[in-house]
Amino acid sequence: MQNLPIFKLMIKVSILGAGNVGYHLHAVLKNIEDVQIVQWYNRTNAPLEEYAGKTSTTNQLSELKEADIYLISVSDDTIESLSLQLGERNGVVAHTAGSVALSVLKTHKNHGVFYPLQTFSTQKSVDFANIPLCLEANKPEGLALLEQLAVKMGGPTHLIDSEQRKALHIAAVFVNNFTNHLYAIGESICQEHLVPFAVLQPLIAETADKIKSLSPLDAQTGPALRNDRNTLDNHLSLLTQEAQKKLYTSLTKSIQQLHEK
Repeated sequence: MQNLPIFKLMIKVSILGAGNVGYHLHAVLKNIEDVQIVQWYNRTNAPLEEYAGKTSTTNQLSELKEADIYLISVSDDTIESLSLQLGERNGVVAHTAGSVALSVLKTHKNHGVFYPLQTFSTQKSVDFANIPLCLEANKPEGLALLEQLAVKMGGPTHLIDSEQRKALHIAAVFVNNFTNHLYAIGESICQEHLVPFAVLQPLIAETADKIKSLSPLDAQTGPALRNDRNTLDNHLSLLTQEAQKKLYTSLTKSIQQLHEK
């Protein structure tokens, strides 16, 4: 079997999985002139039915065509098993997960990671020009091919190994998933007191914008930082749910402990 070429005029890609990430990969790749989506696989046909006639789709791994890159975009705990079912492939087999090691794909001669660091929902479009693409591969020629695809997508690329990516994914959970959970709690409190959540949106936007020029540590404000006991106690008395009170107290302590250092 020959080594993969470092440069290709046309990159042939197969997408495996039709979840949030797979959906957005298809959306961007289908519009790149020198990238060809040779196939889109999902274990059930339903999510792919609307693309019939536009993209070659299948729910049978045995029907997968040859590709330069196979992007596995399925749930983390099924990546390895799906990989094993692929059999021997000439192209690079790469997964798109943040917290899964490169080594789960080790049965493939050429394997890698193609991790777009962003939150994805099928209901909202994204611009890949602003999405960091974290890359890793077991061979230089495989990495070069993944980099070539990433450059065509327009976003910044970063060479991140499995341990770094695991840490990055944990950090992403804090700044995205946990933060969004706090938004949901804030919205619930607003609804309970008949205040429109939209009133908070300029504050949310400014908080996110501020850390482009300030360290999050330096950007911290609020009653926890000031140890304003009257305000803290008033907030706790206003909250009606015990879970919210515990979370408020825990986050207050965390802010204060971090700023004691």
